Amino acid sequence: MLINISAFAQKAIDEDPELVQNNINYRIAQSQTELENYNYYKAKKNLDEALELAEKADFKKSIGVIYAIKGRLELILEEEEKAIKSLNKAIEIQRIINDNVNLGSSYKTFGDIYFAKKDYYSALDSYTAAKSKFEEEDLNEELAETLLCEGKTYSDLKNYKKARDVIEQSLAIAKKYDYLKIQSETLINHAKIYNKLGNKTKALEVALEGLQIAKTNNYTNILNEGYVVVSDLYYELDNHKLSRNFLSAHLNLSDSIRSLTRINSSRNQETQFRLNEEIEKNKEVVQKLEKAEDDKNLGTLISILSVALITILSLLTLSLYKNNNIRLKTNNMLHKKNGELIIAKEKAELASKTKANFLSTVTHELRTPLYAVTGLSNMLLDENPKPEQIQHLKSLKFSGDYLLTFINDILQINKIEANKVDIEPESFNLKKKINNIILALNNSAQDNNVKIHFEYDKDLPENYIADQLKISQILINLIGNSIKFTKDGDIWIRVYKIEEKGKLYTLRFEVEDNGIGISQEKQDHMFESFSQGSIQINRKYGGTGLGLSIVKGLIDILKGKIYVKSELEVGTTFYFEIPLEHTNIKEAEENKVTYFDGNKSNIDLSKVKILVVEDNKINQMITKKILTKMDLKCDIVDNGEDAVDRIKNNDYNIILMDIHMPGISGIEATKIVRSFDKELTIFALTAVTIEDKMHEFEEAGFTDIIPKPFKQEEFEKKLYNALASKNNTSSSA
Repeated sequence: MLINISAFAQKAIDEDPELVQNNINYRIAQSQTELENYNYYKAKKNLDEALELAEKADFKKSIGVIYAIKGRLELILEEEEKAIKSLNKAIEIQRIINDNVNLGSSYKTFGDIYFAKKDYYSALDSYTAAKSKFEEEDLNEELAETLLCEGKTYSDLKNYKKARDVIEQSLAIAKKYDYLKIQSETLINHAKIYNKLGNKTKALEVALEGLQIAKTNNYTNILNEGYVVVSDLYYELDNHKLSRNFLSAHLNLSDSIRSLTRINSSRNQETQFRLNEEIEKNKEVVQKLEKAEDDKNLGTLISILSVALITILSLLTLSLYKNNNIRLKTNNMLHKKNGELIIAKEKAELASKTKANFLSTVTHELRTPLYAVTGLSNMLLDENPKPEQIQHLKSLKFSGDYLLTFINDILQINKIEANKVDIEPESFNLKKKINNIILALNNSAQDNNVKIHFEYDKDLPENYIADQLKISQILINLIGNSIKFTKDGDIWIRVYKIEEKGKLYTLRFEVEDNGIGISQEKQDHMFESFSQGSIQINRKYGGTGLGLSIVKGLIDILKGKIYVKSELEVGTTFYFEIPLEHTNIKEAEENKVTYFDGNKSNIDLSKVKILVVEDNKINQMITKKILTKMDLKCDIVDNGEDAVDRIKNNDYNIILMDIHMPGISGIEATKIVRSFDKELTIFALTAVTIEDKMHEFEEAGFTDIIPKPFKQEEFEKKLYNALASKNNTSSSA
């Protein structure tokens, strides 16, 4: 009965996830303690027990942590290949479960392995990947430790100035957060670098400071290293007595450490033991056979056979052992390469993130002055300029519009390459959509004396569910391209079905022209970024060379294909095929009014008060002039704090809020306003990339967004529409 109760209790413990996790954590903690006390055999035993429990319970995070610690233990035991194998297992799990905290530690240990193998550049790559994770998670202690290791690596590469810079970063973090152990070790290494750079006095000063911290807190290994560094420095400064004293202290402490160290590991002992065990078993079998037989000749034969059998088994086992060694070496090499590939992937992802941040910053900084360029050129054209000035102003306006298009194209390419473009399906009328595009592009076509023909298969349904914005972008780019390269000619746009499966239609779109055509050589590269027919074509026809690259990226996102057929001086035809889902629902936005289409005379503009929140003086002036031209009055403030105060103390109809300002940002200011006024119309007047920040704008509580630089007509319509909406609401009340 007692045995049954005990077994039941043990089963309950084994099945309780919390108890199992506590058991695992206890063994991991024990292994860490044993590691610090140089009891590597006990540390390994605890880790093996913890791993068995974690794998049985399928606790992924714990499995990853255990493999990472095993890797560190194997590094201490100078079993680098085993360490690489363990860390690869840890990283594989940690990446899947997004355990960034422990993933950073695994990368850092990888760096330590490469450092031990003197593969310094691989070590630096690993440390960079680790720093990225630690910075994401605000793990300052781990970051400081990694910077220290990075500094040591640069020192071994004899790049002492870089080593000093990195180690000073580590020291700054360690001092700020009072990480005494890292501070002590960093000071000792700082001393080494000062010595290499020829400043022995400074080197001795920081070495003694680090040594004192190590002594006070009993950091044995750091203290031991510090004794050597200080001894060497005193020797070089010709103070041989103190040099000898510190060297003696180092030797005494080293003896003490060695007496504590117990490494109970022997490679291939287990394999050898099993081999001997197998041979002994076979010997016993043969002896029994010999004993059982009375016939002498048969006994002799059995003896011969037994010796032969033992020899064969020994040779076979030796062969298997060698093959196993070869396989292990191959596996270790594969694990190492896999680890290097993971580090390279992290490095590429970091570079991609850096590029995206750079582009976002640069485009924002370009959009802000562009607002001034386009705004001023539009205003000057409206203010009856002199006849000789009109052409210059139109050129200025054209240049501003071209630069804006270029910036938008670069951003679009960047998003496509970074897989940041989301599909937003909605119901729409395809035939109507293409007709609207043709209507919008018709003026450009007439300028080139080009006639556009549209053929829509009469048996084809018109309403579909798809991302109509991306389809519009594709068609605008392709039709615009044809208009640009066709003079006194024709363009044909055709849409027809090539496959139907239930509600899913695969449609083919054709854009054909009889323009200048494209050579076969240029066709091979035409979907690459910044690729055009030639430099002469670029100068003659303009364009960024990004349009077709964007088209290809969007079609790939829509799971379609694109083809081209062209002949010089004959013309070009682009075909693309995309799947669309047919629907009987008419387009959802059919009755929605995006902009104000009524009469502004119905709105009493004299009572309208607008607050412009903008820190750039030129932009303040332009926005005020546009509003004055619209018969609207405005107040202007240049920071978020003043904006909140003004809104609290005044009754404004509309707020035009810039995002980047000194003090609190436009987003923060809007959040504060929404805490006491939920209904006020607040437009984000911003040069940031809207798609990247949309969720922030929505969370902050903006009514709508007006991207800078904007088209004046759209700006006016949005404002009038907001005012009319408020006016209608007031009338209803």
